[in-house]
Amino acid sequence: MRGRAGSEQEQRQVTSIVPAQAVTGSVRIADDGRAGRDGQEEAAPAPLAPRARLFPSLAAVYRAQLSRARVARIPLLFVATFQSVGIMVLMRGVVDGGFEARAVVAGSSVLVVAFVALNLLAQYFGQLRAGGGLDHYATLPVPPAAVVLGAAGAYASFTVPGTIVTAVAGSVLFGLPLTHLWVLVAVIPLSGAALSGLGAAMGLLAPRQELATLLGQLGMSAALLLGVLPADRLPGPIGWARDLLPSTYGVEALSRSFDAHPDWAVVALDLAVCAVVGVLSLAAATWAYRRAAVR
Repeated sequence: MRGRAGSEQEQRQVTSIVPAQAVTGSVRIADDGRAGRDGQEEAAPAPLAPRARLFPSLAAVYRAQLSRARVARIPLLFVATFQSVGIMVLMRGVVDGGFEARAVVAGSSVLVVAFVALNLLAQYFGQLRAGGGLDHYATLPVPPAAVVLGAAGAYASFTVPGTIVTAVAGSVLFGLPLTHLWVLVAVIPLSGAALSGLGAAMGLLAPRQELATLLGQLGMSAALLLGVLPADRLPGPIGWARDLLPSTYGVEALSRSFDAHPDWAVVALDLAVCAVVGVLSLAAATWAYRRAAVR
């Protein structure tokens, strides 16, 4: 009897050291306040990453586009510059000087911007849409405006050397003063913004890649005909179409800067109109990107 009582006492001691939760299956409270069953803690969900801001995203897209297009676009930039200089040489046999010479030099300089920022950007976004590249950008945690502005800024940056070379060569060719060519500091980015937004919208809204290429070519041809030719030589309806072209106001601002005493108030007004058109065209391109990305 004594041996049996001792064994029962030892069994009660062993049972007493087993946790009550293991016997009853009760709920255990985790350190983070969430309940776990059978003594197992539930892991807390990882916090979401903060939403990407516009300007850091814009800088990242701009650097990526600039490094991607650096090798492929430099030959095309040479072609655009050579084309504009060739047009000025051709017009030198027709135009001697005065207002017409200023219009030819200003229009040829801005034509470099139109070739790259309008024509090539329309082709790029048309190819991007046709090849499914928009799906890649849609998965990135960046605002749509950063994609459009980054690509537009990268393409517009390639126009700076060619535009300066064309303006200097044209001024020397037609005997125009070089004093106020610093206006290009405002003309290039504002005209580039207006034409880049227009080119991006064309490429994103075109249902087919071939149509985007066609629209880009037509836009560059319009910039050539309506920008290089003097305004007083154009018929009335075509002159109205010239007023609707975004690059016209950049051409006018650069053309007025060749005067001996430029009217800076009118130059500033032309640049302000170009800036407003640029904001509107980039906003339209952003809307077109959202529309194309969800389809």
